[in-house]
Amino acid sequence: MAAIALPGWLRKAQPGNDMALALGVAALLVVLVVPLPTVLLDASLAISITVSVLVLMVALFLRRPLDFTSFPTLLLLTTLLRLSLNVATTRTILTHGHEGEGAAGHVVSAFGGFLMGGDVVVGLIVFAILLVVNFMVITKGSGRIAEVAARFSLDALPGKQMAIDADLSAGLINETEARKRRRELEEETGFYGAMDGAAKFVRGDAIAGLIITFINLLGGMAIGIARYGLSASEAAQTFSVLTVGDGLVSQIPALLVSVAAGIVVTKGSTEGTADEVMLGQLGAGPKPLAIAAGAAAVMALLPGMPMLPFFALAGAAGARAWAAHRRALVPEEDIVGPAASAAEVPIAETLRIDMLRLELGYGLLSLAAGEAPRLTEQIKGLRRTIAQEMGFVLPSVRIQDNLALPPDTYAIRVKEIEAGRGRLRPPLLLAIDPTGNVPNLPGERCQEPTFGLPAIWIEEAQREEALARNCTVVDAAGVVATHLTELVRENMAELLSFAETQKLVDELPSEHRKLVSDLVPAQIGMGGIQRVLQALLAERVSIRDLPTILEGIQEACAAGARSVPGILAIVRARLARQLSDSARGPQGYVPMITLSADWEVAFTEALVGPPEERQLAMAPSRLSEFMERLRAAFDAATAAGEHAALVCSAPIRPHVRAIVERFRPATMVLAHTEIHPRARIRTVGSL
Repeated sequence: MAAIALPGWLRKAQPGNDMALALGVAALLVVLVVPLPTVLLDASLAISITVSVLVLMVALFLRRPLDFTSFPTLLLLTTLLRLSLNVATTRTILTHGHEGEGAAGHVVSAFGGFLMGGDVVVGLIVFAILLVVNFMVITKGSGRIAEVAARFSLDALPGKQMAIDADLSAGLINETEARKRRRELEEETGFYGAMDGAAKFVRGDAIAGLIITFINLLGGMAIGIARYGLSASEAAQTFSVLTVGDGLVSQIPALLVSVAAGIVVTKGSTEGTADEVMLGQLGAGPKPLAIAAGAAAVMALLPGMPMLPFFALAGAAGARAWAAHRRALVPEEDIVGPAASAAEVPIAETLRIDMLRLELGYGLLSLAAGEAPRLTEQIKGLRRTIAQEMGFVLPSVRIQDNLALPPDTYAIRVKEIEAGRGRLRPPLLLAIDPTGNVPNLPGERCQEPTFGLPAIWIEEAQREEALARNCTVVDAAGVVATHLTELVRENMAELLSFAETQKLVDELPSEHRKLVSDLVPAQIGMGGIQRVLQALLAERVSIRDLPTILEGIQEACAAGARSVPGILAIVRARLARQLSDSARGPQGYVPMITLSADWEVAFTEALVGPPEERQLAMAPSRLSEFMERLRAAFDAATAAGEHAALVCSAPIRPHVRAIVERFRPATMVLAHTEIHPRARIRTVGSL
């Protein structure tokens, strides 16, 4: 059969089109003021009943509440439909009710006659009971559950957002998955909030139904007796049938929709349809079923009780209990099979160590919550910066709450060991004087957690004043990010794992594959490369130029060097241009503090052991003297505005560095061979 071509306006009005929905809502509003013929009234009432049954069935077969996010809107529209039809039937009953029980349409008269069964009093009582059940039990309970669910959903929102951001920072999910989970979280919060409001529609609908029923009954009898001359009994019979029929036609769909709303809001976070969840939980254990079977059998034996239904129920419950008992006797490994090994996963998970973890007190959770939390964005920026500057990707930072911490405290852990902690006062800002003095500003005095400088927590309104006084102003998230950055730089060597080293080597461009194949494992293993890279990172030397580092390792191995210090000396000489550039000051030259010949000789004579494993054995008094003079020299250079590097000969450089690291870990210690020939240098001090 050929398809029928519909006009353009009619195609737009088909179901599933936005025009159809607009026309439908407009029609509902028109029904409120325009009388309907009985044919259209019967059709509209049939639509109301069918839609309510459809809504109930959809609610029963839902697997999760978020699969029915349109339910609040649908609830509003079905309520408006019933109220519009209530107004239409009321108008028809009051104007044509004297004509007989069929004046308001066949649907109303059929429902009224079926429910009443010829008895007005019985019909009114049954209708009142239905109204009370809907209004006092189902609607009230559903509204309360929706209110509590909305409140709990909003209260849990920051924690759920933080969990998503923490998984994203930890690398467990990608950005696409994070956006998807945030969108689902927004839908969940919006759904429960809308359900809280939509429950009020159902409650108001029940109240309106009660009022309309009394208007129909009393107003109809008054009009029938006073205007149309009906007797009191005739008016009561006619208008009670119409009133009860109208109330029943509206209350039964309302009851079905109220039940659907109750099912949706009580479903909570359970997965699966209602029958799967209820049967799975009611029939899971043998003991409850056995007790229920025994109770049914006892009820069957009581005098006057019908034995057949109770014995049938007892037999069914007993059989189910016996099956559950037999299932429990089967060895667990026979039931679950591969799941037994999966049960060991949580234990294995507890053995995993987070390379970096940021723990927040519950008062700081807002720093990591929200659609675009500042803290997680700064951590992403930190990982990107470290990758560009130092040449390796920083391990993911896991962010989690820790109820054991004070609410305003955070802690940073490196390989599960606490490396630092601090206290924050969001939304206050931290003002720091770069000179090391206490800022001359009103506020709460504190100690900046990263470098231990005196600082003050100030209000947002004082930011401009603090900046005018040349203070550095940082918000709470910035304080955490700065602290994390400094701790990462101090512990970069520990964060470079064997797996990460292998990944760095594997990701080298194809033109360097021959170098790697010649070097590993014939001349050095991957573990040896890892130790060399860790030694460079320990002194904050970038490993981004990995091909040059590998060439230096190959050169050292060819020269017979086998220890890490021996290989490192040659590698650092290869990186002379990079090291000189890192030590260059803003004036364009490398400021240096050099060792005198006396100290060079003193260190050289203090070295003991074989050439590859020499150790420093200097007298403690001489070490103390060296440290005091070194500290004085660096303090003088710093006072002159120079961030100098210490320069010495190559054989003693590792041992001098080991001493300097203890009190000035960020100071560069260079060998003469590590300064590029074309680098401009300037001696600013000497020991």
